[in-house]
Amino acid sequence: MSAQASPAEKGLNPGLMCQESYACSGTDEAVFECDECCSLQCPRCEEELHRQERLRNHERLRLKHGHVPYCDPCKGPNGHSPGARQRAAVRCQTCKINLCLECQKRTHSGGSKRRHPVTIYHVSKAQEQLEGEGMDEETKRKKMTEKVVSFLLVDETEEIQVINEEDFIKKLDCKPDQHLKVVSIFGNTGDGKSHTLNHTFFYGREVFKTSPAQESCTVGVWAAYDPVHKVAVVDTEGLLGATVNLSQRTRLLLKVLAISDLVIYRTHADRLHNDLFKFLGDASEAYLKHFTKELKATSARCGLDVPLSTLGPAVIIFHETVHTQLLGSDHPSEVPEKLIQDRFRKLGRFPEAFSSIHYKGTRTYNPPTDFSGLRRALEQQLENNTTRSPRHPGVIYKALKALSDRFSGEIPDDQMAHSSFFPDEYFTCSSICLSCGSGCKNSMNHGKEGVPHEAKSRCRYSHQYDNRVYTCKACYERGKEVSVVPKTSASTDSPWMGLAKYAWSGYVIECPNCGVVYRSRQYWFGNQDPVDTVVRTEIEHVWPGTDGFLKDNNNAAQRLLDGMNFMAQSVSELSLGPTKAVTSWLTDQIAPAYWRPNSQILNCSKCATSFKDNDTKHHCRACGEGFCDSCSSKTRPVPERGWGPAPVRVCDTCFDARNVHLDVPEAQVDEEGGTLIARKVGEAVQNTLGAVVTAIDIPLGLVKDAARPAYWVPDHEILHCHNCRKEFSIKLSKHHCRACGQGFCDECSHDRRAVPSRGWDHPVRVCFNCNKKPGDL
Repeated sequence: MSAQASPAEKGLNPGLMCQESYACSGTDEAVFECDECCSLQCPRCEEELHRQERLRNHERLRLKHGHVPYCDPCKGPNGHSPGARQRAAVRCQTCKINLCLECQKRTHSGGSKRRHPVTIYHVSKAQEQLEGEGMDEETKRKKMTEKVVSFLLVDETEEIQVINEEDFIKKLDCKPDQHLKVVSIFGNTGDGKSHTLNHTFFYGREVFKTSPAQESCTVGVWAAYDPVHKVAVVDTEGLLGATVNLSQRTRLLLKVLAISDLVIYRTHADRLHNDLFKFLGDASEAYLKHFTKELKATSARCGLDVPLSTLGPAVIIFHETVHTQLLGSDHPSEVPEKLIQDRFRKLGRFPEAFSSIHYKGTRTYNPPTDFSGLRRALEQQLENNTTRSPRHPGVIYKALKALSDRFSGEIPDDQMAHSSFFPDEYFTCSSICLSCGSGCKNSMNHGKEGVPHEAKSRCRYSHQYDNRVYTCKACYERGKEVSVVPKTSASTDSPWMGLAKYAWSGYVIECPNCGVVYRSRQYWFGNQDPVDTVVRTEIEHVWPGTDGFLKDNNNAAQRLLDGMNFMAQSVSELSLGPTKAVTSWLTDQIAPAYWRPNSQILNCSKCATSFKDNDTKHHCRACGEGFCDSCSSKTRPVPERGWGPAPVRVCDTCFDARNVHLDVPEAQVDEEGGTLIARKVGEAVQNTLGAVVTAIDIPLGLVKDAARPAYWVPDHEILHCHNCRKEFSIKLSKHHCRACGQGFCDECSHDRRAVPSRGWDHPVRVCFNCNKKPGDL
């Protein structure tokens, strides 16, 4: 190597001086770096040093602009990796070595070395760019994956752990407009799925956690972005592991498979087991049966310009053996994919959903496993866009979110068919008819789209649920199905006239088209059953959570009670003001002379609380002032005022001064004797009237319970409002919605609307939720 520096090289690194000082004084600019000498050298020192026989074969590097030397003590970030040496951050002038930050902290943080003078290196962008230009393609790829980290995408309970589409893109650390594909991996627990992804996509970096422990290290679904191949890599939980919620976790695997473009099935068995073929076959069947339609609906609903489900993903079976030959080795004339199709056919499984199935095997005589063949197969499949094209990350998130919203919830074990990896119970509605036991055939959560329950078979009649539905026979013969229900009165009758007719002629059946077609007591005798004359019956399924088929909508007793309550409430409200005025005047007339008149008591004499119209004023029997209930709740005899020997109400101040004798003239006591008698008589009358009112209220509650329609929830079962959850008390009254029969407070049920299906043809009280329903109730 020439020791002469060209004029163009001078000034390239003005901050880097010769570190040898062998032929110079250390003030010359460095032009070479000798890795074995561990120093930067000027041309003169480089020439003189390497004339020596033992130093002649040293490898020297001509410095470029912005060059920073390597750290001398360490050989890499973890001390043993010669291919990834750390650049120095400082040079110790005393020790004459270059140090990275970690080595400086380790060797120069204590003792006398802390005082050694150092020279700081500044890594420029130009240096980084020059380093990148000097890397080969493999090294550049490794550097691109150095900052990749994985994140939990879906937990073991099928809950998505990213907030929204933007959060998903942020955690992937890719651009929103980046087109990418999804690669996922499946296999039994312990077969090395995470290890395979780390070595196939991330050059051995532990992006997905691995562990030698017996417990599975991957719980839920984890994801990471590979910037080299521009794919979202998804790691899943292993099959056949010891886990809870096995059904939900198995269903989660199919959701991941549905959004994937390429699936790796990793197996470490010496021979391909039947579980592999059963899993892929059942997954294919479930994908076509449940997921294809939902993915197409998501494309239409979200306005996606990329079809999500022309065909399912491609599958690569990665088979690693140790003691046995790879598939097809003993049949050179047949390709492995043909043998795999034969195995599927023998087991009665047909993987029609997958766009292609490929086999890639490797035999590991001595570790580590060779993943290069798998990597080449993956790159070849990722370049094929004929079936599955790349798409934005937002599209991937929307597809996963739609599948999670549709297919979620607990799966009852007692309804499970364990003959398949993906039975229909994983994806269909779990509701069971209460009458016949048939299951709903619609997909999960279909109620969110307004689709009713539907069963494959007809239902049978059950007296417990009375699941008969009446339809008008005349309309049926004209080609229409019109449901009718027995009720108290016709829609054309006024409420009171309808009650009168009900008392005389019984309940009616009214058709919207034909009018009143039946009265239960139309004749004195010989009234026929409506089923034999004017209606036909159908038996329908009884699904949990529905209102059922209570056709007895005779609400005459409740309507009568509502009318009486309305009249009583009106009289009470109209007479409330005059009653209070008369009561106040009458109290003042019979009060003792030392009592302050009610008209002069505006607030409590102790706490100064102002009295409102509905507040009750109490007089202290000792001092005669007016108090609120809390300030005059104590009692004791007041013989000085003629109240005794029984305890009477006194204020807190007079109660505390019970031993102080009140200086009351005897004449005044005698004069007030008659007034006290009148006051005592008045209090006795009030207590008696209160007892009478209470005695009337008790049978009224019994009448209400007996009069309620059959579909109403009993009063004793209603503890809080069905909508706002407020607890009912003496001050908060409960009201029944005439449509659903649940209990509500007045604020949540103040709307009025006719409910023909329940026999209420005139506007009646309905709850907030029922009032929002379109059409007739």
